[in-house]
Amino acid sequence: MIEVYSWPTPNGHKVHIMLEETGLPYRVYGVNIRAGDQFKPEFLRISPSNRIPAIVDADGPNRKPLSLFESGAILLYLASKTGRLLPVDIHERWTCAQWLMWQMGNVGPMFGQANHFRRYAKEKIQYAIERYTNEANRLTRVLDKRLGEAPYVAGGDYSIADIAIFPWMRGAENRGVNLEEYPRVKRWFDEINARPAVQRGVKVLAEVQAANQAPHDDKSWEIMFGTVQFQRR
Repeated sequence: MIEVYSWPTPNGHKVHIMLEETGLPYRVYGVNIRAGDQFKPEFLRISPSNRIPAIVDADGPNRKPLSLFESGAILLYLASKTGRLLPVDIHERWTCAQWLMWQMGNVGPMFGQANHFRRYAKEKIQYAIERYTNEANRLTRVLDKRLGEAPYVAGGDYSIADIAIFPWMRGAENRGVNLEEYPRVKRWFDEINARPAVQRGVKVLAEVQAANQAPHDDKSWEIMFGTVQFQRR
């Protein structure tokens, strides 16, 4: 049984989808990032960077427990554990890895900043809004071009690269991206969105989804974006 410490965010949904796609048994523990659960000592023991998601696999390599944080590392581990959703061909495998790193180093951070300055920043800084909205659209153009070369991000088959990127394209309008302007991304998105495992994965922790989308009060804003996360622990 894999223990998953998560919350219904794009990075959390990556792991939820991967687990549903592979059929591995798992149990989810909600880490309420608005209430500060990510700073609790028991969570920091498995995720020292105080970010979700994290997992503990009681039946890890050599039958020894393994804990992991960072969603990209978790996807690679689950693919390795199951032999699924990571190409066997060495060229395709490295293509998959590069697009996974592209998501981790570009799509996640830039879409996150666009989302923050467009929706959550207390001060509307036009320069920041324009900069990150433009970057979100540039990255979407990169993806659209790639999907004109192959049906999936890593090539001919659905993989962890698609799983990593897909959740960040949900609610793209919040980042200032109109998917209708990117027909190949829209085709790809709709196809993945229709997968039964994906539909199950994005419903994980759905009972807290409404609260996760509600406007921040002063306390939750301070926990998420203020000084609380920078305190010494």
